[in-house]
Amino acid sequence: MTTTAEFPSGTILGYPRIGRRRELKKAVEAFWAGSITAAELETTAAQLRGATRERLAQLGLGRTDSAIPESFSFYDQVLDTAVTVGAVPARFAALVGADGRIDLAGYFTLARGEGDNLPLEMTKWFDSNYHYLVPEIGPETVFSLASDRIVREFVEAKEAGFITRPVIVGPLTFLLLSKASDEAPAGFEPLSRLDDLLPVYAALLDRLAAVGALWVQLDEPGLVSESSDVPREDTLQALAWAYAALGRLARRPAIFVAAPYGSLDDALPVLAATPVEAIGLDLVRGTVPEPTPGLADKVLVAGVIDGHNIWRGDLGAALDRAVALRELSPTVAVSTSTSLLHVPHDVADESSLGEPLSSWLAFADQKVGQVHTLARGLLLGAGAVEQELGAADAALATRQAAPGVRDGAVRGRAAALTDADFSRGEYAIRLKAQEAALGLPLLPTTTIGSFPQTPDIRRARARFLQGTVTEHEYRTLMQAEIARVVELQEEIGLDVLVHGEPERNDMVQYFAENLDGFAVTENGWVQSYGSRCTRPSILWGDVSRPKPITVEWSSYTQGLTAKPVKGMLTGPVTILAWSFVRDDQPLGETARQVALALRDEIGDLEAAGIGIVQVDEPALRELLPLKTKDHAEYLDWSVGSFRLATAGVADTTQIHTHLCYSEFGVVLEAIANLDADVTSIEAARSRMDVVHDIEAGGFDHGIGPGVWDIHSPRVPGVAEITELLETAVGAIPARQVWVNPDCGLKTRGYAETVESLQNMLEATRIVRERIGAAVNA
Repeated sequence: MTTTAEFPSGTILGYPRIGRRRELKKAVEAFWAGSITAAELETTAAQLRGATRERLAQLGLGRTDSAIPESFSFYDQVLDTAVTVGAVPARFAALVGADGRIDLAGYFTLARGEGDNLPLEMTKWFDSNYHYLVPEIGPETVFSLASDRIVREFVEAKEAGFITRPVIVGPLTFLLLSKASDEAPAGFEPLSRLDDLLPVYAALLDRLAAVGALWVQLDEPGLVSESSDVPREDTLQALAWAYAALGRLARRPAIFVAAPYGSLDDALPVLAATPVEAIGLDLVRGTVPEPTPGLADKVLVAGVIDGHNIWRGDLGAALDRAVALRELSPTVAVSTSTSLLHVPHDVADESSLGEPLSSWLAFADQKVGQVHTLARGLLLGAGAVEQELGAADAALATRQAAPGVRDGAVRGRAAALTDADFSRGEYAIRLKAQEAALGLPLLPTTTIGSFPQTPDIRRARARFLQGTVTEHEYRTLMQAEIARVVELQEEIGLDVLVHGEPERNDMVQYFAENLDGFAVTENGWVQSYGSRCTRPSILWGDVSRPKPITVEWSSYTQGLTAKPVKGMLTGPVTILAWSFVRDDQPLGETARQVALALRDEIGDLEAAGIGIVQVDEPALRELLPLKTKDHAEYLDWSVGSFRLATAGVADTTQIHTHLCYSEFGVVLEAIANLDADVTSIEAARSRMDVVHDIEAGGFDHGIGPGVWDIHSPRVPGVAEITELLETAVGAIPARQVWVNPDCGLKTRGYAETVESLQNMLEATRIVRERIGAAVNA
């Protein structure tokens, strides 16, 4: 058995890995482009890991006590785990070397696809805005310790004078998040392979112990979620078995099981009965548990600093929660509730936020400081950190009293709403009116909204912000780009056009910059997936719209073409999900304020002659609570906010929405309740799995299951798109089906965009002709 080392008094569950100025993103994309070698990419990554360790030590985490987590990833931590245990799908078998390993280029191929080989699916990581790659497991999957990268990175740290804590996704969560492989029989559950997977984890723990690792962190957020298809009793039985097996290993580091994003509930007594040495409790999303047999022998790691949001918060209350854990165990440590990969690096990097807003915030570095403060307070008593607690209290009081946090006019308007404000007329009547007004063909074609943002567009925007281009010059440049995009769409033959959104930096930030109650950052980058980073806006006060935002751009575009143009808006739920949202009132209240601002915008678009308005809600599924008991309340306010935003239009105005990154079956009823006339959804990467849910659910509105996975650089061929489209119209009446990509095209290049859209139009022509021939037969 292991000799347990003392757990650090303060730690974090993970740290941003993209670099303070997105150095990793730039290096990875340079490697993809062939401008640097794999060795050069490895050098940049090692430098970033070294800088992270030094920074965390400067902020108060110990160098040699396992306080610093070794949580780096080139792309995604779930992909890392899949590669570590040898879970490579059969279609990528050629990427695996004779020694069973996969090189860095092969690793990225799993994420991005190659040729006819589709990449791993991508979906949301629990209820966050991070996306993970979905492993594919079947009876044929041969598990082995196929990568020792996690061991090598620990040794790298040790040689630099650090004893860090290796981090890997735990075996239960890894299998619960996996999907059955293409080769697996119907009804196969990846969790059934647990006995075959555990020896690989055992071998990894043995290797880590051999090189001197004192603690290892196994992330098991799958234990707090009730969204898995696996019966809960099966999960709990597997939990007991897995950690009993790992706990009795002859040689291993001490095991810290972290369970972020919610409360462990019925999993806690099961985990407490295993030999693991430390258990992490999310006390931001969860509460201090009841006394539980076995906990007195564990280190309880109190996740009291919010790793999921950026508010400085109430440090005194956080310390009280950590102290309360001492009723359950004499050994308590302080940590963040989740990994800090969800927040930017440092408030000090922001020069334009100003006071008092800056004083209300804590980014990753500030949160590490808060952990250090509370660890001292837990060891020495609150008096030892009285000054820090007092400063946090003062910032909280300033925030509560600041102008704009509460706006009487906004709150009065929300209070006056009635049921009629949330409802449109009968869909059948609307459909008839829209068919007459729009005159679209069977299987109408469109895109989701954005077109590629070229370097010229980004340079023009940067020069405008710097003041070297006048507003008139900037608008002229953007109008020229819009005209080019409209001409391109007409040449390709699309039925419903978009303006391409060249003026928008980000689908949420653009609206945040034009709504009261928001602030935006300069360097607040957060990893969304792979090398994709976003700068979430900060929603700090009551929300209102001072003036129209998109009307001028949409009106200009509609004037260029006789075809219908979609007005493009981001929906209230997505604006909340992809921002750092105020934590001083229920999300539903904030969503209603955003919805009212969007309702005004939609009304102005309609008055300007825009007959189709798309209100994107890609985040609807991601915010679904992990606990089933909380679903009804969430769906009530989230669906209600969309309906409030869209219910004020005439029957002839067609409302679209767009959803992505999600398993839709669990929220199909909610999607229907949105009452959008047309819903476009991500479907290509999952090979149209969703259409069977739609078929079973009896969905009768317009639906556009995506036929092109835009998150991969692959260009789908005509045959591939035709097959996907045939699958769609085989399950859903063709009169309901729209044809579109999975998502917006902002991140793609123009060459691949044009070729893919041309292939999409050709596939649509083939399927239209087949349907016509069948009707005439």
